Amino acid sequence: MSKGRFEIANTALFGVTAVMADTRHSFLRHTHDAFGIGIIRRGAQKSLSGRGVVEAGPGDIITVNPGEVHDGAPIGDHGRFWQMLYLLPETIAAATLEITEGGGGMFEFEHPVIRDARLAGRFRQFFAAATADDGAHLACETEFLALVASMLQPRATAVAAKSAGIRRAARLLDDDPARPVTLGELAQEAGLSKFQLLRAFVRQTGFTPHAYQIQRRIDVARRLIGDSMPLAEAAAASGFADQSHMTRAFVQRYGVTPGAYAAALH
Repeated sequence: MSKGRFEIANTALFGVTAVMADTRHSFLRHTHDAFGIGIIRRGAQKSLSGRGVVEAGPGDIITVNPGEVHDGAPIGDHGRFWQMLYLLPETIAAATLEITEGGGGMFEFEHPVIRDARLAGRFRQFFAAATADDGAHLACETEFLALVASMLQPRATAVAAKSAGIRRAARLLDDDPARPVTLGELAQEAGLSKFQLLRAFVRQTGFTPHAYQIQRRIDVARRLIGDSMPLAEAAAASGFADQSHMTRAFVQRYGVTPGAYAAALH
């Protein structure tokens, strides 16, 4: 583990995982397959978000949507302490059906940083209920629905789409993250020069092609680890040279080792 303390725990609700972190770690660009909502309890951080670079300090709510590229670095020398909840998309989908009385639709967190004392209090209530040892499921569900209803907004329909060429190049990495791919192959798939591909890929995905491939390999590794595959086998199956390479990629992006991640799941 690098530069801090992390705790990961399942909660009383299906599809909701709690994370507490007290760290000076600077996270590389990465994504999650879940919605994330949290609160900065001490210190401050600066991070890239889907809406530019933002800063968050004590009492601020922080959010991230599934697949949203982001990073994070402390402001100052003392790091920051936050509490975070990650919610699977299917858990959010079920909640929005309840909230809209069957209306459904696609929803997202609109703001990466929210300064709202009332909302921060509601989050603290939900976090306390979700992580309580007494398994107060009714309290947890009640606070969860109230929080989601307060925060989620309909997803904007005018979302910038990747060009067809970049979609093809990204799909090449998505389909088999473990396969070695050259920049020339990606450029040929996109119908661009190598330099054109690099510029367009970063602009449209938030990642360099190599960083995108590493993220996809981590996504595969996390699923395999979740299915109880041994770490060395998960590293090989997801395309990492060895377990140490996988561990370094995990820590750089999530602040925890694959072993700690596995222990939290099982």
